[in-house]
Amino acid sequence: MAPRILLARHGQTEWSLSGRHTGRTDIPLLDEGKRGAKLLGERLHRAPWSGLPGVEVRTSPLVRASETCALAGFGDRAQPWDALMEFDYGAYEGLTPPEIHALRPGWLLWRDGVPDGETLAEVSARADEVVEWALSADRDVLVFAHGHILRAIGARWLGQDISFGARIRLDPTSLSVLSWAYGDPAVERWNDTGHMEV
Repeated sequence: MAPRILLARHGQTEWSLSGRHTGRTDIPLLDEGKRGAKLLGERLHRAPWSGLPGVEVRTSPLVRASETCALAGFGDRAQPWDALMEFDYGAYEGLTPPEIHALRPGWLLWRDGVPDGETLAEVSARADEVVEWALSADRDVLVFAHGHILRAIGARWLGQDISFGARIRLDPTSLSVLSWAYGDPAVERWNDTGHMEV
């Protein structure tokens, strides 16, 4: 069996709702985020997923991801992993894109990086570590993490530079699946929030 990566972005937080860059600040889920996590879990425990027996689960240790994992019903199977933490946004932590553009017109995270934080090369190396782990055995994996690191993982799965992450947005509590087509890495599902439409 060719392994797949199932990507679950954490539920809504106060900072994700307002568009603030949330890297290592440990922001809890809003009630809406908790509801979304439960709906995602209900979806993954119904056919065709049926609880994903045999899947290996890892989560970012930050509370917004680990709580999403637990509320979705996978907390008892999950191992925390620092490789899944969000970008360290350094001096831009907590700022919105308009606030950053006021300081640095034309700024783009995926091209320009951040001052006093993690480099794009460091994030790319973490994404590669996740992809290598996913490919290391004949089983699917499920990860609970954050928008930008998950987009970086998606880019690297496809063999693209992480700058490709600028083109593949992810909403809170979305489900994505990276798999295969004709023997090559492919996107099977991306930014699927159908479980939220209830």
